[in-house]
Amino acid sequence: MKVATELPPTSPAGRAERGGEAEAGFTLIEVVCALAIIALVVAILLPEFPRGTSRARLEAYALQIAAVLNADRNTAIRRRSAIATEIDAPARAIRAGASGALILLPADVQFDATLAARCNQRETGSSIIFFPSGMSCGGVIELTRLGIGYQIRVNWFTGGVEVAPLNAL
Repeated sequence: MKVATELPPTSPAGRAERGGEAEAGFTLIEVVCALAIIALVVAILLPEFPRGTSRARLEAYALQIAAVLNADRNTAIRRRSAIATEIDAPARAIRAGASGALILLPADVQFDATLAARCNQRETGSSIIFFPSGMSCGGVIELTRLGIGYQIRVNWFTGGVEVAPLNAL
């Protein structure tokens, strides 16, 4: 004899009910919708997080400043005239005297410059002057962020430019 088995009733969502309780779990569409909402929120909020200057980017700024200083020194020798590289610490900017190229530093990088007050019997202001002989007024520029830093040193006698890492504190 064949016994008829009764199928459990289903809810409107199509889930089988057992003893009056619905099966626990999520459907695939619910999971996909939740992930889509999370991805949308992350995409909106991600640009709001501050991005700091990395160690590699800090070193790149130091090398870029050294390249500008070297280019101004070489131009002064080639043109046989004095070339001044403007250093504006409050504005966080360095402007090449020969090409007019401008380097702007981000706000999270600490920028300090130690420059000669007088050079060749005149005021230097906020600049490093390179002479046709290759000599300069000299100076030191420091870039630091979170204990990591670099010094760009300009030798007054030779006009040579070097980049040196600072010791971490």
